[in-house]
Order: sequence, then C-alpha cells, then structure tokens
Amino acid sequence: MLSLPTDHNWNTLIKLHDKTFKPYLKEEQILAAIDKMAQEIAKDYKDEVPLFVGVLNGAFMFVSDFLKAYQHPCEVSFVRLSSYQGLTSTGIVETLLDVSEELEGKSVIILEDVVDTGRTLKQLVHLFSNTNAKEFKIGALFYKSEIYNGEYAIDYVGLEIPDDFIVGYGLDYNEQGRNLREVYQLNKADMINLVLFGKPGAGKGTQAGFLKEKYDLKHISTGDVFRYNIKNGTDLGKLAKSYIDKGDLVPDEVTIDMLKAEVEKNPDAAGFIFDGFPRTEAQAEALDNFLESKDMKVNATIALEAEDDILVARLLERGKSSGRSDDQDESKIRNRFDEYNEKTAPLKAYYDKQGKFHSVNGIGEIDEITKRLSEVIDSL
Repeated sequence: MLSLPTDHNWNTLIKLHDKTFKPYLKEEQILAAIDKMAQEIAKDYKDEVPLFVGVLNGAFMFVSDFLKAYQHPCEVSFVRLSSYQGLTSTGIVETLLDVSEELEGKSVIILEDVVDTGRTLKQLVHLFSNTNAKEFKIGALFYKSEIYNGEYAIDYVGLEIPDDFIVGYGLDYNEQGRNLREVYQLNKADMINLVLFGKPGAGKGTQAGFLKEKYDLKHISTGDVFRYNIKNGTDLGKLAKSYIDKGDLVPDEVTIDMLKAEVEKNPDAAGFIFDGFPRTEAQAEALDNFLESKDMKVNATIALEAEDDILVARLLERGKSSGRSDDQDESKIRNRFDEYNEKTAPLKAYYDKQGKFHSVNGIGEIDEITKRLSEVIDSL
C-alpha cells in the first residue's frame, strides 16, 4: 500500500508495505542540490564532452533532473547494480547492466543516487578501472559520510545526510516509493525498544524469543554479543579480551560500542530487546544517549518477577541437565539473586523516574507470561 502526500499536507506520514516514513527533503531542496552539482561539474568540464553514467534503478530521477540542469554538451549512459533487499544491504553487489558505450579517451562521471557504505561504489570503480576511459569521477546526490568507508573520493556531493533509511525520488523500499517527488525517512517513532530484566531462572531468554518473533524485534543479549566478537576476533572483541585477560572489567564504552554495532547492522528491525545491559545507572545513561543519537529511545523496561524459592527450585532442576555448576548449588544461586537485587535496584529507580519501569509476574504457564508481557508492550 502506498499513500501519496499532496502539496498541502507535507507533514503527512506515508506507508510503504509494513513501514511508515516521515517527510525529510522537499523537492525544491533536492533540485537546488542538483543544480549546485551541475554548476560545479560544468566549471570543471567546460572544455570537454563528459559521459555521465547513471546507476539504476535509484538514480533515474536524479539523472533526468541533472541533465536538465547541465546545459552543456554531454553524453549519457546507465549501469545497473543491486545490493539492497528491503531496508538492508545484502553485502553482495551484482552487475545487472554493464556499460555498453566505447569509453576510450572519455571523461566519465558516475552519478549515484546515494553513497553509504561504499560497497556499490567499489564495484563501480572496478568496472571503470578495467576500461580505457581518460578518467572517471563520482557524483553522489545523497552522501552518508558517517558510514562511508572512505576508500574512494566522492568528487561531487549534492546533500550530506545522516545514516537513516530513505525513500522517494528514485529510492525504494521493496520497489515501492520510487515515484515520490520528495524524500522520506523511516519513521522510528513506531519502534519498540525494551530492556528486559529478570533473575536467573525467571524465563527471560524464553520470553525474549517469543517477543522478538511476535513484534519483529531484534534480541540483543550482551553475553552473546561478547562471545561473538571475541570468537570472531573483531576489533572490539580483541579490545574486550585484552581487559578480560588482565582480569579487568571491560569498560562501559567498549560494551556500548558492541551494542551500537548490533543496532546499526539491523536497521530493518521494528525495535530491540536489550538483555543483560544496562547493569548500572551509568550504562543506562549511555544507552539512552546512544538511542537518542539515532532518534530512538527505550520505550519500557520490564522485570519478570518471581519468588526466590520458586526460582531456586527451577534452577536446581535445570542444573540436572544443563551441567552448569552454578545451577547445582543453592548457595551460589542465592548469591546470584543478591547480586541481581543489588544491581537492579538503582536501575529500577532510574527507569521509574521516566515512567518506564514495569513489573510482570513471571510465574505460570509460558503462554500466560507471554500474554502479560504483550499487554505491557501493546499499551506503549
């Protein structure tokens, strides 16, 4: 379903498939940026006949308006590449339509609709470096400098924009939205971001699994993220391991950087479940600051509550099959509960002040507990 705005209600949200998008750039802003690019290129190539190569499908509107603004002799061609499915890049760039013109001795200027990570650009550079073109340069209408890898120079830029998913003016979400004359960005106000608390044995992991499926959320477990980064030898994993090997606590900034990476590589999620983080008020503030920088927020913190004696019995039973020594010793289990109470108390106060702390009875059948959690989420 596509709801098109009119000139009289620019502030209207639009819906494409299952996502809503909010207004971002008006047509006149885009055309002004294109005119600026055309003037800059005309100044550099006033004595030549450059070949402009548009990158399909996204750049068809851009190239059309650019050629109207570029009132000098030129040639035009197109290539077609693809790396996006939905809201995310697959990381695999396919060449679907190659350049057919003879390029020998020509100055080629690639016209890209948007430059973000640089994967598509790398493929383009590879295509043109194998030709006998005199030179080739790159022009980007929209440039996401904060995530660009910087491997190749962007010679001409229309508008520098943040790392938000955008549609319109040739850009699509699952092939819809290309015909919009303005640009819209993904509306993150509808996202649901949860912090899930619970003592050992409270069923936090089980419930997180159900909630992520029901609400299309990404479950981020701090323990899993640490293990992944250390096992795969990422820069953050190596840094964390250097502290662990010395017997030191991993600094909060390293942990938050790992969480940032998880959030940023899942832009199509309808929200996130943070599990195991934050553990301190300082970490909660760091999480709030990061989410705010992404135009996001924690919507709710939910604690699965259960009596200690019931949880002890659960864990002792689990310990018979899990093999975990700390699930087989009641004193160790109760020590873990004490540590949880000590750490969670200030966090409860922190989120209570924001009106975001919710307590849910964690005793009962699994589907009953899921229903209680869903009632809290549905009320947000």
